[in-house]
Amino acid sequence: MTTNARFTALAASLPSTVPFTGPEEMERRRGAPFAARLGANENGFGPSPRAIAAMQAAATEMWQYGDPASHDLRQALAAHWDCGPENIVVGTGIDGLLGELVRLTVGAGEAIVTSLGAYPTFNYHVAGFGGRIETVPYRDDAEDLPALLARADQVDAKLVYFANPDNPMGSWQRGADVAAALDALPKGCLLILDEAYGEFAPEEASVPLAVDDPRVIRMRTFSKGYGLAGARVGYALAAPELISAFDKVRNHFGMNRGAQAAALAALQDQDWLAHVRAEVARARDEIGRIGAAHGLTALPSATNFVALDCGGDGARARALVAALAEEGVFVRMPFVAPQDRCIRISCGPSAELDALEAALPRALARLDAAA
Repeated sequence: MTTNARFTALAASLPSTVPFTGPEEMERRRGAPFAARLGANENGFGPSPRAIAAMQAAATEMWQYGDPASHDLRQALAAHWDCGPENIVVGTGIDGLLGELVRLTVGAGEAIVTSLGAYPTFNYHVAGFGGRIETVPYRDDAEDLPALLARADQVDAKLVYFANPDNPMGSWQRGADVAAALDALPKGCLLILDEAYGEFAPEEASVPLAVDDPRVIRMRTFSKGYGLAGARVGYALAAPELISAFDKVRNHFGMNRGAQAAALAALQDQDWLAHVRAEVARARDEIGRIGAAHGLTALPSATNFVALDCGGDGARARALVAALAEEGVFVRMPFVAPQDRCIRISCGPSAELDALEAALPRALARLDAAA
């Protein structure tokens, strides 16, 4: 007699999909590596040398579990943000923290509100816990916070997801406007303020709210500006009552010991972060120049990527993404109209942008030939 796992009705109803297909899988399918890895918004300029040294030093201690409290990192983050360690929880990237927050707050059938076409991993978690996803369209290639809050009021939402700066468009909004809009946040609703790209944003994007404002949980990461995407270190800032609740559901031994050491060292090397910001600014300009030379228009960006308007529709952009992959350049694109008229290109070192510049005219020629 054979036995099989018996899935819950919810798990059985979910599609067998993941939010993203990784570039490694794409390389396996195409049978060759990419010459330029510009699709995942990674920091191709790398982490601080201090962070690398910290990981190397921690390698001999990897027989030990990481500190379940991430004490040293939380203390350093508290000093960085001028708050208490009780305002901070560390987790396995923003993705992991989003999953834990949804588990804490969203029951079966309960609503969340997000922008149609915004970062999909949040929706993936909500669906996995049986929540109901309500969406609001972008307005002028930016998330529409007043509309998100109005929709939250209509559907009695538990959470509103809002990113500033935004992925996938790279747009940003003034922090003062975000703070003012929260006067319309419904009672019993929590705003998730995803600031994954905050290290690249202008000062005006900073939201002037106290860290312990009970209406908001801010998500930050070491994946982007600090160049530690593979280490999976994120953190959330919020009121102590909310932060302490994560202890009810989080994986207390989920943090990698080497990753904790690397994040601490990276945070302490703000000179390297300034170097990365300068390199990203240069790369944004270069991507815009490359796109313009071939009839593509760069949208303004406050992130480490640039959305290039292809001047057509989603079908044309998808064909261009595929053609660039054939030419050895990995990029991605927004997946909902009208933003899907664009392709999204991560900032990277000069060698990778040189590969993009060489591949783009060949990829466009493929599209013209197919037409």
